[in-house]
Amino acid sequence: MPVFNAGSYLRHSVLSIMKQTFFDWELIIIDDGSEDNAIESISDLKDPRIKIINGGVNKGLAFRLNECIRTSRGRYIARMDQDDISHPRRIESQLKFLESCKDIDLVATKALMIDHHDKIIGIMPSRLNHEDICHSPWNGFYLPHPTWMGRISWFRKFGYLEPGPYFCEDQELLLRSYHLSRFACLDECLLAYRVRSKVNLFKNLKIHLSLFNLQKVYFARQRQWKFLFLAFFNLQMSFIKDLLLLVLGVAYINMLGIKKVPSKNIENDFKKILHQKS
Repeated sequence: MPVFNAGSYLRHSVLSIMKQTFFDWELIIIDDGSEDNAIESISDLKDPRIKIINGGVNKGLAFRLNECIRTSRGRYIARMDQDDISHPRRIESQLKFLESCKDIDLVATKALMIDHHDKIIGIMPSRLNHEDICHSPWNGFYLPHPTWMGRISWFRKFGYLEPGPYFCEDQELLLRSYHLSRFACLDECLLAYRVRSKVNLFKNLKIHLSLFNLQKVYFARQRQWKFLFLAFFNLQMSFIKDLLLLVLGVAYINMLGIKKVPSKNIENDFKKILHQKS
């Protein structure tokens, strides 16, 4: 869990790991040069399984993730953002899947989306099996990054690109590794992912451009000219969508194709978790 100015959300995120039904874990928290003293908010959480590393200066997500990978002592490593909430069964469920499916390198889960007030607003797009996840690499890989759990050998083999591309470290890693890997996603929501309530057009445009530049180099190197054309077409469609979001001012959640919560049980389950902040 790399941390940079996590604010008041960090404590709830850490508590969601402490409440896991699987107990044999190690939580590596690396402070990436924070200036808000967020780490101090968890100083009272005395648990020998929590390891806090003071990174000193801000070096970015990709650098800190690789540092976590090098530091980890387990056979598996799981990802989580500083302001997200893991379901109590998350680690147990992903571990059981990886133990039973030896050919899978990396498994994600479906993820609820919550706003700054813990209101549930939808579900992140995802696909379940490797073939569907990797079906259209020019369009990105629908595998929610904050929910990843995989074999440490896979993470150490591929690693994150440094310096990390602008807000698409996960997509670069998946694009570079998918031909030599097997991915999956559990068909249940085991993480609540916090999103911004407004569209940042400039940031979105930079992300789309960054991703396309990665795809352009990769597809050209592989001589996949059709994929390169489709990636360029997808870039134009992304620009148009972002402009429509800005001009029309419509609810961007629906425009992004994010589904509503399919089950009241899932919604009620996470509502209870989100209210347990002590």
